[in-house]
Amino acid sequence: MPQRVVFDSNVIISAIGWGGKPRQCLSLAQDGKVHGLTCSAILDEVHQKLIQKLRFSTDRAQRYIEALREFLEVISTTGEVKGVCKDPKDEAVLECAVLGKASYLVTGDRDHLLPIREFRGILIVSPAEFLRILESDST
Repeated sequence: MPQRVVFDSNVIISAIGWGGKPRQCLSLAQDGKVHGLTCSAILDEVHQKLIQKLRFSTDRAQRYIEALREFLEVISTTGEVKGVCKDPKDEAVLECAVLGKASYLVTGDRDHLLPIREFRGILIVSPAEFLRILESDST
């Protein structure tokens, strides 16, 4: 059974806009090598940032969101994770990982999420760390 993984919005945006390790991570979910998880808070932020930062049209951004929904399982969050992070958006990401029974949360958030390292048994790692872990698990 593939690992269950939440990709934070910054990883998804980097994958779409710049490629590199974030794209390698997202491709693992697209190819079915890991079970990718997301939630409406992540998808909403991706949509917003695609328009604001990458200058996508609303229609183009929406097509990307629809494509993500094809290979990422959307977890319904309820707002039960509170008081863990300074940013409530980060708490929605953590809750997505908890409710989705994720093994990993892959993020580029060095200020709020990466310093936590682990939350309720979920490892919080950078894209590079995640790829290293998967590589070492396969050898």
